[in-house]
Amino acid sequence: MTENAVTTAPRRSRYGRWIALGVLVAVMAAGAALGVRWWHWHSPRAAIVGESPAEFPAIDRSTLDPAQVRLVSVLEREFAAPGDGTDYAEGVREPWCADFVSWAMREAGVPLANPNSGSWRIPGVYTLEEYYRSVDRFAVIDAGYRPRTGDVLLYSENSPFTQHTNIVLTVDDGVVTTIGGNEFGEVRIHRFALAEIPGVVGIGRF
Repeated sequence: MTENAVTTAPRRSRYGRWIALGVLVAVMAAGAALGVRWWHWHSPRAAIVGESPAEFPAIDRSTLDPAQVRLVSVLEREFAAPGDGTDYAEGVREPWCADFVSWAMREAGVPLANPNSGSWRIPGVYTLEEYYRSVDRFAVIDAGYRPRTGDVLLYSENSPFTQHTNIVLTVDDGVVTTIGGNEFGEVRIHRFALAEIPGVVGIGRF
């Protein structure tokens, strides 16, 4: 055996060990990522109020009108694969709960109209309330109006959400399930008893 062969064999052995170690690290990293994803979808999630389900609710779409069905489909899609806040705000980086509502309505074929600019996008909760009042679609909770799928809830600074807005998905005996943007910085679902939440300004009727 030559001297070159003697020195090459240990070197190859070292390379083999490094390759094996690299493969092991990659496998462990992939396993960790899958574990984090499993935990994210199967563990209880922090909620602003009530609970924050990790799954989109089952909705009987046969009871909805065509516009409601389109909106629910848009919201289900965005919950499954949400965009960044700027995706809903024409690239503007800002608190985006009202942007999300505006964007979803436009995608469903029922766009809003900013009372100041005429744009489909209404970037603020106050302006969103102004819009719904201007088209006679603003309702007060105390007046006995019962929310329905597609309605927009508007909250003041005094609410657990602070100044915020989100969309009603379902209503069941006073318990609403909502979906909103910029909730923990994400597109989130919340389920809670509406009567128990302070600071609800009103409802924009769908």
